[in-house]
Amino acid sequence: DVQLVESGGGLVRPGGSLRLSCATSGFTFSYYWMYWVRQAPGKGRERVATLYTGGGSTYYATSVKGRFQISSISGDNRENTVYLQMNSLKPEDTAMYYCAADGRELGGLIRTLGVIKEHYFEFWGQGTQVTVS
Repeated sequence: DVQLVESGGGLVRPGGSLRLSCATSGFTFSYYWMYWVRQAPGKGRERVATLYTGGGSTYYATSVKGRFQISSISGDNRENTVYLQMNSLKPEDTAMYYCAADGRELGGLIRTLGVIKEHYFEFWGQGTQVTVS
């Protein structure tokens, strides 16, 4: 079975840091687009960062550029994991953060449709809560 399991969320003061992890299993990690998507209370989902595991291409939302970094680790004997290092956190970063995976780069679709739906992605995690206060 495919699993995407997020962890690392919590309560942090403004200016602080957190590192989110997304442990994946059950699919070929290489050549996938990995996404971090967040949803703040009462707001729509926002694509925060994207990483292409096959080549390292990345994308960051303007709101997090320079503060967040997406990365991954993989190997034969290691669980394939995607990270989101979040620095200089602000109260407006408070949200549920979801990890998602798809074999396609979905940035164009997301921009065209203007919304993010779970079913756009092949795989979607259960989320981890980040609260900055």
